Amino acid sequence: MQNAGLYILTCLIWGSTWLGIKFQLGVVDPEISVAYRFTLAALLLLAFSLYRRLPLRFSPGQHFYMALQGLTLFSLNYIAVYLAELYLSSGLVAVVFSLIIVFNVFLSALFLGNPIRARVLVGGLLGIAGLALVFQPQLSGLNLSEERVLGLAWAVAGTAIASFGNIVAARNQRNSLPIVQSNAYGMAYGALFTLLVALARGARPSFVPSFEYVASLLYLAGFGSVVAFGAYLTLLGRIGPDRAAYISVVFPVVALALSTLFEGLRWEWLAVLGVGLVIIGNALALTGRRPAAKPMPASS
Repeated sequence: MQNAGLYILTCLIWGSTWLGIKFQLGVVDPEISVAYRFTLAALLLLAFSLYRRLPLRFSPGQHFYMALQGLTLFSLNYIAVYLAELYLSSGLVAVVFSLIIVFNVFLSALFLGNPIRARVLVGGLLGIAGLALVFQPQLSGLNLSEERVLGLAWAVAGTAIASFGNIVAARNQRNSLPIVQSNAYGMAYGALFTLLVALARGARPSFVPSFEYVASLLYLAGFGSVVAFGAYLTLLGRIGPDRAAYISVVFPVVALALSTLFEGLRWEWLAVLGVGLVIIGNALALTGRRPAAKPMPASS
């Protein structure tokens, strides 16, 4: 699939996952639901690998990096975001998480030797500003109480962890680790770690055999995890972690557009202006020639 197709597909799927997540909340602890999601996604990818006879044997060193990808992309970042949303609105968390663009620009330069592209950085900052305007009603009147500061700390931590996960995934691709199998093992490691953290925090494993819970779980595992992460990480390998991260600005806007269709959300003029900034920033960040990245030495 072409880069534009991968980009649009990822934005549409991740923009729609909020519908599924709504049906996951309630009786089952959120961290347990995340563990279920990535366990199922890992099983789907392993089954696909067996069907396609893809190699599944890797060295301990390769498993280490796949586990690191799993902990940072499929576990710790989700835990941090859930903890942040205990104290902050989802809109503020979305704005903070969009800072992953800035993190990716500098971490990819530090760890991968990629050049810092000014147009990507400026485009990212425009997108973040636009997203802040879109969520302005949720951000107005924000007070920095002790709980809010704690929530912001968790949100920034989750963003930094996810950004580092992006860099690990890019590193794995440069070292010829296949995306499908890396995601399969990474999601399995991430699900196991999330389950252990949930149990350590006192969560009790439970399951709701309702149509809504099961259907949303299948959607989040199959499309939100297997398809979207596969598309996103493929895109990350092709255009770089900095440009790929702009998806974090676009998919919350897609989610709000879907809310307009299904929930009758009304847009204020500031939100319309914000979407305009997101579009301009997107065009700036994703256009222009991509300089060649410095090669990394192969490792196990």
